[in-house]
Amino acid sequence: MAEAGALAVEGLTKRFGATPVLDRLDLSIPAGSFVALLGASGSGKTTLLRLIAGLEEPDGGRILLDGEDLAGLPAY
Repeated sequence: MAEAGALAVEGLTKRFGATPVLDRLDLSIPAGSFVALLGASGSGKTTLLRLIAGLEEPDGGRILLDGEDLAGLPAY
């Protein structure tokens, strides 16, 4: 079982039409960590945050919080 509050992104993919925004992204953030996302405009930062928040549906991959997949859960 994952540590409480740990976030893991495994093979996350998101496309808008034929344009890939995130392509098999892997990311692990330990519980209690402070993280900043840096990158150029259009690099997928906001899309990643919207996927984690449940405001967008991924085209592939998983988003795990405390080891539980968040896919299909509403934002609220």
